Amino acid sequence: MFKQLIISMRPQQWYKNLILFVGILFSLNLFNFSMWLEVIPAFLIFCMVSGGEYIINDIIDREEDNIHPVKSNRPIASGDLSIFYASTSAVLLITIGLLGAWFLNILFFVSVITYLILILAYSMILKHFVLVDVLTISSGFVIRAIAGCVVIGAIISPWLILCAFFLALFLALGKRRHELVLMGSESKNHREILDGCSAEMIDYMVIIVTAVLIMSYSLYTFLMDNQIMMVTIPFVVYGIFRCHYLIHKKNYGGESEMLFKDRGLLISLSLWLLIVILVLYITKHYTPFGEL
Repeated sequence: MFKQLIISMRPQQWYKNLILFVGILFSLNLFNFSMWLEVIPAFLIFCMVSGGEYIINDIIDREEDNIHPVKSNRPIASGDLSIFYASTSAVLLITIGLLGAWFLNILFFVSVITYLILILAYSMILKHFVLVDVLTISSGFVIRAIAGCVVIGAIISPWLILCAFFLALFLALGKRRHELVLMGSESKNHREILDGCSAEMIDYMVIIVTAVLIMSYSLYTFLMDNQIMMVTIPFVVYGIFRCHYLIHKKNYGGESEMLFKDRGLLISLSLWLLIVILVLYITKHYTPFGEL
């Protein structure tokens, strides 16, 4: 039973909470040990709260999940995990997470509460509205990014909000496209809003989101004090294009974590992170085009 509970918490998707560490990276506090003592507990709290919400979502969606060829194997949908045990565990996880957030930082607590309300609203209401569902998911990523900043007292960059939002929107649209292709004519029975969508329409949206995401990140690097950050743009472009390829040709869109099993994407992400750290922490405030 405990094993089924852990599976229902979807630990393979906790990588989404890694966005909390973006604030400590770009605020130039990566080597500030005291801030790590705040952001690591914040990460664990979000894992507990999001894990509890995944359980609640699976309880609500158990009938629709039974139609899905993959989701029907989830512990709650398959009946391997009882509703009583699952719901009790979800409430306990969320309660402990909220208490931890309260003692950690009041603004962080507000962020967690906001995230909790948003995702609960998504699970019960917002996911039934076309496009509102993916916009809600993307907003959840923005709240995570903001939470990572407020817990360490860092300034919240509007570029961080934009990039987090459009990256999440890109992945959410990729997942919806995968569901349409996988389920075919049965897609509306699994998710009612898919009846008003088509793979072609979602492809157009993905093109727009991709362009805005690349432009947002590029402008961020252009306007930084350290303009050497522009050298990271090709890695971001490659990573996004690689995701396009994996979603369309390798059928990786169903679960976003599948994307990070691709060697090409992992290498690109690793190189991007390494270069960002080198640029931000070694060549600080260097402006090669400042005299132009």
